Amino acid sequence: MNNPHVTPMIKRFAFATTILFVVTIIIVTSPFNRVILTPTAVIAQTQQINSPSQGTNSSNPLSLNSIFKQVENSVVQITSKTPTTSNSSNQSSSDTNTLGSGFVYDKQGHIVTNSHVVGDAKVVDVTFVDGNRYTAKVIASDIYSDIAVLQISQNSSQFQRQLLSYLKPLMFGNSSNLEVADTIITIGNPFGLSDAITTGIVSGIGRSIPISVGAFSIPNTIQTDAAVNPGDSGGPLLNTRGEVIGMNTAIVSGTDKLYGIGFAIPSNTITKIVPILIEKGYYPHPYLGLVFATLTSDLAQDNGIPENLKGVYVDRITENGPADKAGIHGSTTDQYLKKHLSDVIIAVDGHNITKSDDLLNYIGKNKIAGDNITLTVYRNGHAIDLKATLAARPSLLPFLTTRSAIPSIPHPPMRPPLIP
Repeated sequence: MNNPHVTPMIKRFAFATTILFVVTIIIVTSPFNRVILTPTAVIAQTQQINSPSQGTNSSNPLSLNSIFKQVENSVVQITSKTPTTSNSSNQSSSDTNTLGSGFVYDKQGHIVTNSHVVGDAKVVDVTFVDGNRYTAKVIASDIYSDIAVLQISQNSSQFQRQLLSYLKPLMFGNSSNLEVADTIITIGNPFGLSDAITTGIVSGIGRSIPISVGAFSIPNTIQTDAAVNPGDSGGPLLNTRGEVIGMNTAIVSGTDKLYGIGFAIPSNTITKIVPILIEKGYYPHPYLGLVFATLTSDLAQDNGIPENLKGVYVDRITENGPADKAGIHGSTTDQYLKKHLSDVIIAVDGHNITKSDDLLNYIGKNKIAGDNITLTVYRNGHAIDLKATLAARPSLLPFLTTRSAIPSIPHPPMRPPLIP
């Protein structure tokens, strides 16, 4: 979802070069602008995913040196070429190289990275730490989750056998076990400098960050203070056992300033979405069709809502969308610009909702298109249950002019209405 207000800005971490190197952005790519950065139960035959039963950093932590040696051969640099056009003739005049990171997902040659790293490219270069470079096809790119899947492609069966023995898929941890203050490690290619490691802690969990178009957000992201820079987009976020618990995707930044606040897509989101991207080429994200925001004390008082009531108020409804069909009511604004609330969502499937992120995160974590959902709404002094069937989100393609250089996204302190 996105946030129409203020600064600082969320920037994606890929980075681009023409003759010089340039920074790119997306929740990491764009030519010398600013900055931006960047698995599921893998198919059973290709990889076994580790599902620790305890906290991700709890048992048998490894030294940083051991972790680095364990994973460095599985982290890659991704280079994609984006045509640039001349302002005068609107003809393609040169290519801009966009650099980002990624990591080996399975022994079938699949590489996971950010959608904004590959942009519109159909084919990219993948370079391993030993200098081996391969061509990879972009087999799926999902802007809603900022996840893309590549596949290293060669024709000969001999190459395939060599590849099978060479690739070392990273293991995945359970991001749901993460706790604030857990130690995390990132490995990537900042500014094109390969094989770089940084460390930090988990600063926050359950954050939602806006994508660049369409008023949607990526739910459940991990906030960290690890140093991430242009070129780090798509690189793995690791726990102290060397397991992937996220993928770097964005930072918060003001004008020409970095605040040391990074965001990563959680491993559980990756392991949920990637297998479907590999199988179908797309992921049907659940869509409710309403715009909502956290209920504030002022709005509650102005609308005669009990002071202790917590939830999210429904701002607008998409006509003929799931929420509209379920009978949910939106707000109205009178001639004096005073907002009159109708429905306030206070629970979803029996789970209390206190703020916008609660609803976003619940749907993103637990639902897919076609699932049923029960929303408990406060209306006219009473709580009522309304049932809806989630649809698939509409395509964003009509709103995109280019996918390779998405502008910075404002990230205001006050959350505006969001769309699940």
